[in-house]
Amino acid sequence: MAFLLGVDTGGTYTDAVIIDEGANAVVASAKALTTRRDLSLGIGQAVDAAISAARIRPGDVALASLSTTLATNALVEGQGGRVALIAIGFDSADLERAGLGEAMKGDPVVALPGGHAHSGLEAEPLDLGRVAEVARDLAAGVVGFAVAARFATRNPSHEVAAREAIRAATGRPVTCSHELSARLNGPKRALTAVLNARLIGMIDRLVTACEGHLARIGVTAPLMVVRGDGALISAAMVRERPIETILSGPAASIVGARWLTGAEDALVSDIGGTTTDVALLRQGLPEIDPEGARVGGFRTMVEAVAMRTTGLGGDSEVHLDTTGLDGGLFLGPRRLIPVSLLARDHPDMVHAALDQALSGEVAGELDARFVLPMGGGADGLPPRDAALLARIGGAVPVARAIASRLDVAALDRLVARGLVMLSGVTPSDAAHVLGHIGAWDAAAAEKALRILARRRNGRGERIAPDAATLARMIQDQLTRQTALCLLEAAFGEDPAFAGQDAAALARHPLTQAAIGAHRGVIEASLRLGVPVIGLGASAPTYYPAVGERLGARMILPEHAGVANAIGAVVGQVSQRTTGIVTSPAEGRFVAHLATGPRAFGDRAEAIAALEAALTAEAEDRARRAGAGDVLTTVRKEIREAEVEGKRMFIEASVTVTAAGRPRVARG
Repeated sequence: MAFLLGVDTGGTYTDAVIIDEGANAVVASAKALTTRRDLSLGIGQAVDAAISAARIRPGDVALASLSTTLATNALVEGQGGRVALIAIGFDSADLERAGLGEAMKGDPVVALPGGHAHSGLEAEPLDLGRVAEVARDLAAGVVGFAVAARFATRNPSHEVAAREAIRAATGRPVTCSHELSARLNGPKRALTAVLNARLIGMIDRLVTACEGHLARIGVTAPLMVVRGDGALISAAMVRERPIETILSGPAASIVGARWLTGAEDALVSDIGGTTTDVALLRQGLPEIDPEGARVGGFRTMVEAVAMRTTGLGGDSEVHLDTTGLDGGLFLGPRRLIPVSLLARDHPDMVHAALDQALSGEVAGELDARFVLPMGGGADGLPPRDAALLARIGGAVPVARAIASRLDVAALDRLVARGLVMLSGVTPSDAAHVLGHIGAWDAAAAEKALRILARRRNGRGERIAPDAATLARMIQDQLTRQTALCLLEAAFGEDPAFAGQDAAALARHPLTQAAIGAHRGVIEASLRLGVPVIGLGASAPTYYPAVGERLGARMILPEHAGVANAIGAVVGQVSQRTTGIVTSPAEGRFVAHLATGPRAFGDRAEAIAALEAALTAEAEDRARRAGAGDVLTTVRKEIREAEVEGKRMFIEASVTVTAAGRPRVARG
């Protein structure tokens, strides 16, 4: 009998499940808080509890698989390590496209001559001595490098040479853009490479933490990781390509939702601590986003499920909108440590600060807000940021850490680098006040909401008369924003509204009136045409009201709180390789191979050579990714044009997919 272990590490909780492979059933599950400072602690607590509840030995685990939202959360919240981009053959205009300038956030960008033409021929030579010199100058202030060269998908030689030069000069990790996508669009490939480089340290720590704990307790099964398209990949491979784990958790949740419910057509909405992820199941399968995964405002070139990810979760920051006369609330996109959770671990400090704030009649902007260091040194930080990080030391009220207004900006930079986390009022605190959950310190949550309720709107009136009223306002706002997420996804997936702005349609006054079943001179009504599968630990708390608001049937399956962990172990390993054949002149056909372009005099011969190379690469990658018996499928697309009554070959695209179930440990 073989047992499968699924682990999902989210922003707040780490989940673990044990599935009996023969019975195709969940036999045990467990949750533990995600321990950001040392991820192995939360993983260990969840895994150990699940194995114990299943009454099996660690050696009985035949396959372990991991999904995570950490990479997604980091991009949504604008976090990640400082990296340098080496851009080869691009000009300044190129580097402002695809949101690349915004994504760099002040990180260094060095443009060097080089790159290739569309044909794959060298446009300018690359000075490797200059590459090594630049890398050495930058190495002390960055955690890694991204390399992107013009038309690297036609000829990757400059990226490969630059990578080797940088590694030799610095020892730092290097990401090449051509390894992440075979498609054209250099700036978008560069953006994807930058985000990948930014995530390498985070995902390496996660994989190391999981592998280390499994080895310590005697689990010898191979560790897999879920990609953003729901397929599995080996832990070794994901260390080099962590960008492929963006939307890993949401993809796993869709696979888990399908496994749990058997639903053919439904919207799947997964609420976590940091994000809400919505996708459509159509005929039992999720759609793959043809434009590449969009996360945190950036459109990447990573193949992933067509998912709408919004910075809205149980631990989203509660903002007060005091710009109008009446004021209001909005949630996210940043995740905070709930005050009730911080008080569980630091009760004396938190309650003392809250009591002091309650002793006055006027609530300050920094009251009921705390800051907690997450580990990591001050390397590469500006002096003010480094001084603030040293002053924080441990969990403290924000007001005690801030010495001047200049420190406020420094604190935001430390949060963006993931060196500290803020704590404040969240929907989780509101749920504690209303008695929906009681896992943490409800008394601290009540005090924090009382303080926030004392803030004033534009009329000079208090935001709310008491903590319970404010808690209901927060919960109602979560319902409204979740309903908007679902409406956006529904408009975006309905063919009748193709090409239109789904967000604008969801927010249109007529749509909002129809959701509220408006009755006047005009009567309007609107509801979702498919059921909603609600996933996440807090789904039973929040989603019944969302279903009522949208007039939708809400499905809350058993084990909905660990659907991601379930999806982590019921998927397949899949690797896809893509290449093209071009014709730069009549009778000449060029297959663009990983080793560089190769010319042929016959079209069929060029396509056959490309297919053979891609098949070998896909099968090799699938086996390295952990697949057992590998099956390959080939898709070819021939583009031709008619010129003066004659068919002219333009381009051939070949895609090879190699897939199989993961190898498992037996006996």
